[in-house]
Amino acid sequence: MAKKTKDDPERMKNVEQTLTKTEQFLEANYKSLSIILGVIVGLVALFWLGRMYFNKRNTEAQSQIYQAERYLEMDSLYLALNGDGNYLGFLDVANDYKMTATGNLAKYSAGICYLHLGQFDEAIEMLNKYKKKDKILGSLAIGATGDAYVEKGEVDKGISKYLEAAKFAENSFNTPLFLMKAGEMYELNGNYAEALKVYERIQNEYPESTEGTTIEKYISRVKLLTGK
Repeated sequence: MAKKTKDDPERMKNVEQTLTKTEQFLEANYKSLSIILGVIVGLVALFWLGRMYFNKRNTEAQSQIYQAERYLEMDSLYLALNGDGNYLGFLDVANDYKMTATGNLAKYSAGICYLHLGQFDEAIEMLNKYKKKDKILGSLAIGATGDAYVEKGEVDKGISKYLEAAKFAENSFNTPLFLMKAGEMYELNGNYAEALKVYERIQNEYPESTEGTTIEKYISRVKLLTGK
């Protein structure tokens, strides 16, 4: 039996029928398809326009936040928070550039300023508003929230935040730092068993960290207090 070629009449007929059905479908649904295509094109255009807009806004925010960061480095906390009349402070940058990366960073920085000013409720509020996309900075923000709770006398909440900060980052700097803070607060509460657990974790998992190099004396002290 002879092989059918690509120009076989039966095959050509099937192709023509398929094309006809496709044309009929397109004609019957032209309006709907045009609307769908228009919506897709519009969404893509909006995405790129939005991206360009927020990139521009973020650049503006960066130029504004620069002086506030300088004031923070100089411990001029009030000026860092509220601005100097020429440049915005962290609070204004956070408010005026809400949906930018720099505006988000301003929330963290404002929280740190409040913490050092002794305004602990305001510090907690701002640090909680900060979107923790960066693991390291996010861990520091959670830990700073723990500091604020401890300063308020809410030690249990502080410990909870320290442990959360230690877990959030999972690195050789943040984790032992906040485990150590949690251990010290456990000791302050007289919960020596839990303090020993976190100290031994530092010793076993992060022996080369700053905390790990001195952790033996903390372990010895807690064991002495517990009679172990």
